[in-house]
Amino acid sequence: MTQTDFLQLLKATVAAVGAWVLAELVWELKQAYLAPWVALLTVHATVYRTMWRGLQTVITVGLGILLALVVVELFEVTAWSFGLALLMGLALSRLRVLRDEGITVATTVLFVLATGYNIPDSRAIDLLPDRLLSTAVGVVVALLVNFLVLPPLYDSSAQRQIDDVDRRLGALLVDMAQQLREPRKEQEEADWIETTRSIDTDLAEAWSLVRTAQEGRSWNPRHRLHPGQHLETYPQILVRLEEGVSLVRSIARHVRESSRASQEWDPRFRDRYIDLLENLGRRIADPDADVAEVREDLRRLSEDLSTEDLSGLLWPLYGALIANLQVLIDVVDDVATAEPVRT
Repeated sequence: MTQTDFLQLLKATVAAVGAWVLAELVWELKQAYLAPWVALLTVHATVYRTMWRGLQTVITVGLGILLALVVVELFEVTAWSFGLALLMGLALSRLRVLRDEGITVATTVLFVLATGYNIPDSRAIDLLPDRLLSTAVGVVVALLVNFLVLPPLYDSSAQRQIDDVDRRLGALLVDMAQQLREPRKEQEEADWIETTRSIDTDLAEAWSLVRTAQEGRSWNPRHRLHPGQHLETYPQILVRLEEGVSLVRSIARHVRESSRASQEWDPRFRDRYIDLLENLGRRIADPDADVAEVREDLRRLSEDLSTEDLSGLLWPLYGALIANLQVLIDVVDDVATAEPVRT
């Protein structure tokens, strides 16, 4: 569990307990259970999301309470009316404007009908003010807690995730190069391709963290102390890393197809290309990577091979591998020269 995860759990607990204390012990509301429940629904990872989802929670809980009120006033509490209210609540949850919190309409109906009418001679409308006030208490307490209890910025989480993608991509290229030096039967091209898919998953997580970091600065009092001056460059870095992963996957597939066709690479190409692959892999994980030497070595390889008497059948393969590596070098250069990711 990360420090951010622990802080989120702590905030949710504090908000729920605080809302219950106010509703149950201070104001002695009859429907006090709504306050901590709504507080738990409202506390989210960022202040912005707590504000937006809190507004949706107020609307959905209010709709649920009013729906339960109407059904009970018209039909009383029976199995038939209970089912009707749940059906209508689930239908309302499908509305696009309530997409994120829509199911809360139905769960509110369920809680209110299941717990709110066991008081003799009580009428549904008499409990309406307490329910609405309990809902308001839960939302307000959640907003205050999320605003005041060190709301995280998530910049460092995004940095670490991008760093991990860099390192994994570089390690994969080094591993590919080392295996290419071994006998063909020991090469694991399928594993290389699967690793690129795994890195794609890490990239998706990085995108999510970057969006959360950007959102986390909205209405967050800490953003003035931590300006996050490089955060705006992260999307461009991630786009280039996506291209890099795609290029490495393409190289792995070319190698796999070459192996299936039992094509023996010319040593004059093979040895130098593998060295370039390994050198570039070691530079990808370096935030200050200088790829000028690798680019120049690749240029010399292309020029030298253009004058060699190599098998024409393998030139399409050599050309594709060289082209992929050339673009990959450009990707690494762009990532290295962007605003720094690591701190």
